[in-house]
Amino acid sequence: MPEGLRELLEEPWQPVGTAGLVATSIGFGAFFLVALWAEPGWVPLLDGVNLLFHEAGHPLFGLLGWETLTILGGTLMQLLVPLLVAGSFWVRRDAYGTAVAGVWTCENLLNIARYMADARAQVLPLVGGGEHDWTSLLSHWGCLAQDTTIAQVIRAMGWLGMAACWAWLVWRWRQGGGASNQ
Repeated sequence: MPEGLRELLEEPWQPVGTAGLVATSIGFGAFFLVALWAEPGWVPLLDGVNLLFHEAGHPLFGLLGWETLTILGGTLMQLLVPLLVAGSFWVRRDAYGTAVAGVWTCENLLNIARYMADARAQVLPLVGGGEHDWTSLLSHWGCLAQDTTIAQVIRAMGWLGMAACWAWLVWRWRQGGGASNQ
């Protein structure tokens, strides 16, 4: 393992305090309720921003010249941006920021699942019209008929991932002494 990476991994995390954990947990709880009660796979405002990243991913990955990657680039960029944000918080050893960016990343899976599940039905409005990414991709890969099944798995991964981010933050709090760290 490179020395710089070893040093980074040994760097201590900023402490997670009880008040911060409670506040973040309340925020996560409210966010999870919005995600549950909103149109499935569409959290207002957040998914509007995610859509901008998605659309930017098509021409960005299109520069690589591979058609499949151009189509998949929207979804990749939609995941890459919050992952990079999470990585920046991880490097700074900021558990709150890492957990929140992790939830953002995993919430994107709900939105991606919504889009995947629409591959055959094609009832969702598309930005600028055109081809449906997941119809093209799943057809190319020979699994269009499984669009809703694949989407269910991706949706479950999103919810499990968001719960895991919260659980990881609780674990960081416990690592720091739990309630005694105040």
